[in-house]
Amino acid sequence: MSIDLRGVFVPNVTPFSAQSVDEAALRRVLDYLLEGGASGLVPCGSTGESATLSHAEHRSVVEITVKHVDGRVPVIAGTGSNNTAEAIDLTKHAEDAGADAALLICPYYNRPSQSGLVAHFTAVAEATRLPIIMYNIPKRTGVNMEAATTIALSRVPGIIGIKEASGDLIQIMEIIEGCDPSFAVLSGDGNMTFPILCLGGKGAILADAHILPGEWRRMVELVAAGDLAQAREIHYRLLPICRALFMETNPVPVKLAMELLGLMSAEPRLPLLPASERCRATVRQELRKLGLL
Repeated sequence: MSIDLRGVFVPNVTPFSAQSVDEAALRRVLDYLLEGGASGLVPCGSTGESATLSHAEHRSVVEITVKHVDGRVPVIAGTGSNNTAEAIDLTKHAEDAGADAALLICPYYNRPSQSGLVAHFTAVAEATRLPIIMYNIPKRTGVNMEAATTIALSRVPGIIGIKEASGDLIQIMEIIEGCDPSFAVLSGDGNMTFPILCLGGKGAILADAHILPGEWRRMVELVAAGDLAQAREIHYRLLPICRALFMETNPVPVKLAMELLGLMSAEPRLPLLPASERCRATVRQELRKLGLL
């Protein structure tokens, strides 16, 4: 399998109703993102609250997404775990379900060594035909995948890219410099996307892109075309909504935004709580500034 990672992929939220997955709302969100211009979708990532989905729910959300998208854009299934055997099982399921690639977060909580990270991702890549995209987000996992580790893993057959959300531009530059140009370095932070693209990043996987996904995609295309001035304008126009969507733990503000747009309930699962009144006011204000309310 092959997948073009140039563009902006949205790690879509999982809507709930009375703590059950709201399948009708999920399909509405998928349609909204597709119609808005998303390059692809990523079910069951951090933004999809994969940590609180049962295994049955996780599989169901991937299956619903693949079926509903029906080949219109690539689907990158979130299949990460801090248990390598479980990550392999989820990745094999995503392959069977028809996903186009898998996104795997670095194992969290158990804090593996750099050699352990190499062993983990290599084991998953060897167990599937799906292209593998790694996901480095130390603030959630408790471990940073160092540039040298990413570079080593970029040479493993089947590992085609990394979603980098370390916030460390020096590390990201080292990765881009040290990897083959075919290896895709993707931004995992909305506010870092423009600089990462300018440094040689291929695209992004962004929770922020629930809002105006087509504008995010256009920024990627403008940088690729060398029009940095227009891309920079988009960056600064979208920066306030990025801040609003991360003023509380993701995906709480994103789910609120989707509710304000009339697509779904903002209900998260415990231990996450609904957005505060301050967050609600800020997100509403920024959506109005963008002309969405």
